[in-house]
Amino acid sequence: MESGWVDVVVRAQVGEREAVAELVRGWHEAVWSYVRHMLGREELADDVSQEVWLAVVRGLPRLKEPERFAAWLFTIARRSVVNHLRQRYADQPRVDADEEPDPADHVVDRVDVRRLLGGVPVMEREVLVLFHLEDLSLEECAEVLGVPVGTVKSRLHRARRLLREEAGS
Repeated sequence: MESGWVDVVVRAQVGEREAVAELVRGWHEAVWSYVRHMLGREELADDVSQEVWLAVVRGLPRLKEPERFAAWLFTIARRSVVNHLRQRYADQPRVDADEEPDPADHVVDRVDVRRLLGGVPVMEREVLVLFHLEDLSLEECAEVLGVPVGTVKSRLHRARRLLREEAGS
């Protein structure tokens, strides 16, 4: 995270409204983009991003290390995405063993503006989005995903291979 954000985070933590607004302005696009890539639909990204920002504003006073704001923010975003996917999955009608499942009912919507990302499984897509599109470090990705750095590296390697295969098809 750029060192200029630490000051803004600290000011937001003590309740300065303009600092909170500055955080939202500065980070909203990155959060929305992450959520959109993970859920695959813009209208869902709007709603889930709002949930993320509500959680951020509520949790900001408890953030102990303002310099880790980016990883903390994306951890909240990831939790919101997972909660949304769980709810979508729970709301889906159950398929009888004899029935063929409808691909449109899949938990993660595969229709994606970025065709190549849409063809990559969720875990690999997530690490690609965090590392390449949101510019988080390997360590920050590991913190957000709750896995060791080595796991992030393996997922990135696999994801890049899958992207090359997807591009070739």
